[in-house]
Amino acid sequence: MNTAATISYVPVVLIGGYLLLLLGLGLVSQRFFRGTSADYFLVSRSVGPFLLLMSIFGTTMTGFAMVGSSGKAYSDGIGVYGLMASWSGLIHSGVFFLVGIRLWAIGKRYGYVTQCAFFRDRFESPTLGYLLFPVLVLLVIPYLLVGVISAGKFLQSATAGTFPELFALTIKAADGTVRAHPLSGGIPPWLGSGIICLIVLGYVFFGGLRGAVWANTFQTIVFLCAGIVAFWMISDRLGGMAEATRRAAESAFGGPRLAREGMIGHLQFLSYCLIPLSVGMFPHLFQHWLTARNAKSFRLTVVAHPIFIMLVWVPCILIGLWATGHLGEGVNPNAVLGRMVNQLVHSPVLTGIVAAGVLAAIMSSLDSQFMCLGTMFTEDIIVRRFGRERFSDRQEVLLARGFIVAIVAITYFLALYLKDTAHVFDLGVWCFSGFAGLFPLIFAALYWRRATKAGMITGLAATAVSWLILFWHDIFAPGKQAGGDELLVAGMMPVVFIVVASAAGVIVGSLLSRPPSRETVDKFFPAPAAAN
Repeated sequence: MNTAATISYVPVVLIGGYLLLLLGLGLVSQRFFRGTSADYFLVSRSVGPFLLLMSIFGTTMTGFAMVGSSGKAYSDGIGVYGLMASWSGLIHSGVFFLVGIRLWAIGKRYGYVTQCAFFRDRFESPTLGYLLFPVLVLLVIPYLLVGVISAGKFLQSATAGTFPELFALTIKAADGTVRAHPLSGGIPPWLGSGIICLIVLGYVFFGGLRGAVWANTFQTIVFLCAGIVAFWMISDRLGGMAEATRRAAESAFGGPRLAREGMIGHLQFLSYCLIPLSVGMFPHLFQHWLTARNAKSFRLTVVAHPIFIMLVWVPCILIGLWATGHLGEGVNPNAVLGRMVNQLVHSPVLTGIVAAGVLAAIMSSLDSQFMCLGTMFTEDIIVRRFGRERFSDRQEVLLARGFIVAIVAITYFLALYLKDTAHVFDLGVWCFSGFAGLFPLIFAALYWRRATKAGMITGLAATAVSWLILFWHDIFAPGKQAGGDELLVAGMMPVVFIVVASAAGVIVGSLLSRPPSRETVDKFFPAPAAAN
C-alpha cells in the first residue's frame, strides 16, 4: 500500500482520463446514428469480421474472466484453467458456428432484433415471448452484478493508499489495537461501482449498440495489452515465473492449490463443460450476432476466439496462484488482482494503464448487457403490446434508454448489497448455469422440427424453477457464509441438473403436444435449393 511520502495520483488520473475517453467515444458514435431504431439496436447490420470478433470477445470477457479467475485460482488452485478456459475455448467457437451463424441468417431473413421475437414466431406463441423475457432479465442481472462488483472491488484495491484521509479504513485486532486496513485510502466500492455504471450508461445511452461495438473493440485491445503488461511486471517483481511459482508452491496456503490436491473433484471438473453452452442463449450475444454484415464475418471469430481466451485467462490464473505465496491467506478473492497490481506494479503510469485495462474488460460486457435489456423491453414488451405503428423510431429509442437507466440503478444497488457476500467467480458461474439451462431450447428450435410451444414452455419453466431453488440455497439461504464453497449436488455442479431438467422438459413437452404447423416448419427449415 502507498505511504504518505509515496502517494501518486497518476494512476487515478489515467483511469479518469480513460473513462472520459470512453464517454467521448460514445458521443462521437452518436454522430453516425442514422436516426432509426434498427441502427440504434443493430448498427444497421453492418459490422465486419474484425469489429465482430472484438465486440463478441469483449462482451464475453467480463470481470469474471480477469477479477474472478484470479480470485478463484487464489482460492481453489490451478485447476480453474481447466474448469472454464479450456472448456470455453472449444465450446464457445462450436456454439458460434452451430447456433450463431444460423440465428444470424434467420434474423436477417425475417428482421428479428431479439431472441423473444425469434421464439415467438418459431413456435407461433406470443405467450412464449412474454414468458421468456423475465427469465432472460433475471439471468442477465447476476451477469451485470459480476461486472459492477468487480469494478468496485478492483478500483478499491488498485487505488489503496491514494486517499488516506478521505477514505480511511481501520481494523481492530483481537487485542484491541487498531491499525490501518490494507485497502485504506482506496476508492470505496460504492463510489467506484457508481462511476463505472455512469460511464457505461453514458456511452450506451448516446451511442446505442454502435457505441457498445466501438467501445468493446477499443476496450478489448486495451485489456489484452494491459494484461500482458501486468503479467510481465508482476512476474518480474516476483523474481520471474519460476521463482514466483516456487514461492507459491512452498507456501502453506499455496502449495495445495498449485498441486490441486483435493481442491476440485473429478465430477465437478467434468460438469463444468456444460457451463460454456450458456453463450448460445446470451441475449447480448444474440444481438451482436445480428449486427454481422454477412456469414463470412463469423470466420475470424470462430477461429480466433479460443486464442484470445488463452491470452486473457493464463496470465490472470497465474497471478492468482502467485498471490497465494505473496499475499498469504485471508484475502478477499475479489480483491486479489487489484492487490497484486497495487503492490507489484510500482510505476504509477503502468499501474494506471493496467488498471484501465482491467476496467476495460469489465465494462466491455456491461455495455452490451445494458443495451440488450433496453432492446428487449422496447421490442418485446412495449412495441409488441401496443403496436409498432404507435411509436416513432425516436420514441422507441427513448423507451430503450429509459429502461436501461432503470436496470443500471437496480444493478448498482444490488451490487452494494452483495459486494461482500457473493464472490465474482461463483456469481458468474450461476449466471452461466442458468443460460446453459436454456441451451436445449435454442438448439431444439434450430435443429428439431418436432419441437413445440409446449416443449419450450415446459423446458423454460424447468430451467427457471431448478435455477431459482439452487441459486437461493447457495447465495441467499440463511446461514450462508460469505465466500463459502461452491454448491455441489452428488459431487457435480448444479448446471448438470438444470440442463437435464430443461432438456427433459423440451423433449417430453414436445412429444406430448401437437406438432407445429407445416407452414412454420417450412419457414424455419426451408428445403435446400435444387442443384443446377
